[in-house]
Amino acid sequence: MEKRCIIVSGGRPGPAPQPQPDDFVIACDRGYRYCAGLGLQPDLFIGDFDSYDGTVDPAVPVERLQPEKDDTDTGHAIHRALDQGYRTLVLVCALGGRLDHTLANIQDAAAAAAAGANVTILDEREEITFLTGGTLRLPRREGWGLSVFSLTDRCTGVCLRGVKYRLEDAVLTNRVPLGVSNEFAAPEAEISLTQGILMIALTKK
Repeated sequence: MEKRCIIVSGGRPGPAPQPQPDDFVIACDRGYRYCAGLGLQPDLFIGDFDSYDGTVDPAVPVERLQPEKDDTDTGHAIHRALDQGYRTLVLVCALGGRLDHTLANIQDAAAAAAAGANVTILDEREEITFLTGGTLRLPRREGWGLSVFSLTDRCTGVCLRGVKYRLEDAVLTNRVPLGVSNEFAAPEAEISLTQGILMIALTKK
């Protein structure tokens, strides 16, 4: 199994994946406070200390950022993970809270996906993944809906199968939410596209 990086952001508290022995955990500012409750031991703290003013375990390296910067703490953590060779990233506590930070986290996650990473954002009621080409198969989840959104100007060759509202070779844009609020209609949903960045959101009803 490919080693993964878990990035704990400072948004709405939420669940974390089951820890694996080789996980590398980055706590982003307030996310450091969340780690204990999630059963995660941070391997690195990244932040400008604007949302966390406590102490950090001396055994945890700290990358202190300037408050005046061009990206969020979570964005810096994503870049650090990619620089260290991680291609499986899981973001937790990255939704909710401030809308601007939620959107920034989605943009940074999409950019990482476009760079070849497998990125998932986990929340209590949402699970977000990204597709930049090819096919993704998702097993049916009872009580969960499925939506897709174009994060680029256009996503071409979009196909949705195994769902209530099918699409075949469709074009989605980032101006019309044609892919919102779909439903599973088979044991597995199949999503594919030819070009673009597609955000796939599983949402608990």
